Amino acid sequence: MATFLRPELEAIKAYSTPPEASSGTLPAQVDYLDTNEFPLDLPAHLKAALARQYVEAMASNRYPDSSHWHLKQAIATYASEHSSVPIVPNQIAVGNGSDELIRALLLATALGSHGSIVVAEPTFSIYGILAQSLGIPVHRAQRHPDTFAVEIETAEALIATATPPVRVLFMLQPNSPTGNALTSTEVAWLRQVPTDILVVIDEAYFEFSGKTLLPELADHPNWLILRTFSKALRLAAHRVGYAIAEPTVIAALEKLRLPYNLPSMSQLAACFALEHRHELLADIPAVIAERERLYRQLQTCPHLRVWPSVANFLFFRLNDPSHTQPLCQALEQQGTLVRAIANGIRVSIGTKEENERFWQRLQHYLSAHSKV
Repeated sequence: MATFLRPELEAIKAYSTPPEASSGTLPAQVDYLDTNEFPLDLPAHLKAALARQYVEAMASNRYPDSSHWHLKQAIATYASEHSSVPIVPNQIAVGNGSDELIRALLLATALGSHGSIVVAEPTFSIYGILAQSLGIPVHRAQRHPDTFAVEIETAEALIATATPPVRVLFMLQPNSPTGNALTSTEVAWLRQVPTDILVVIDEAYFEFSGKTLLPELADHPNWLILRTFSKALRLAAHRVGYAIAEPTVIAALEKLRLPYNLPSMSQLAACFALEHRHELLADIPAVIAERERLYRQLQTCPHLRVWPSVANFLFFRLNDPSHTQPLCQALEQQGTLVRAIANGIRVSIGTKEENERFWQRLQHYLSAHSKV
């Protein structure tokens, strides 16, 4: 490793890249069931209308709106639909994906030995990766092996003994990769987390689960809600995430973001998606129906255990975990991408045709390896 690089970076595992970026051996038709994207693109008429906005409303020689004001207003209107207390623009920060906001939160709370973080694994790996890249200690609580609920006593012990003190607790609602929603016990615990700890509640899959803690945000000034346009609103290519919190927290994030961090095309696309949200979100029941259909199919398979989910993906484990990677590789060679994670496999819900191809290819692999 070059001597001018920080030596601790060698121990950090980068966020994994998609197989197509490294192997170059995928078939012509690929089903992307590995990254929890929405299975459908924008409808053709909306895509054409958005393209016209790019041409007519965007000056390529001008920097993006650095205040994100129009987008924040649109997000505030949308968020207020799910909150008994109206959300206002100065409660919102916008990032180049939620990842940028997570990094800004870490810079604001724990950098320079000011603090550490707690995550409950298995969960979204980027929390730990970004913290480690900044030299911030990561304390890892565990989840119950059957329900994936957080082992609260373990988490509380970590918080009580951590040095430097814990400044951020990351929780997904619902969790990824396991798909489980927060239990009433977990929510009660979050309500009493000390106020010198920022509780980040990542609701990336809110539109699928219908579960949110946003109505309680006003009662908890140390809470922050994260959401994204990359899933239900179909803008993964545009990389738009947002945070909702108390104005003082948002003001701190604004001090740390890079200038002009969100391209004009992304801001236009996000405002456009919210303008047409009712049409876009109308397809969610079909995704949920496909999730439940695939869940029932996987339940009939004696070679694996699958868990219920309130997100747009399912998580299962093979009885023989040594076949996890070989199965993923076999599926990839046939054109189905899934994600090996947490000693299991997460499969995003695709179209009915994509899901059926996955099911048939899974069955073929398992029948060819009958001892799995």
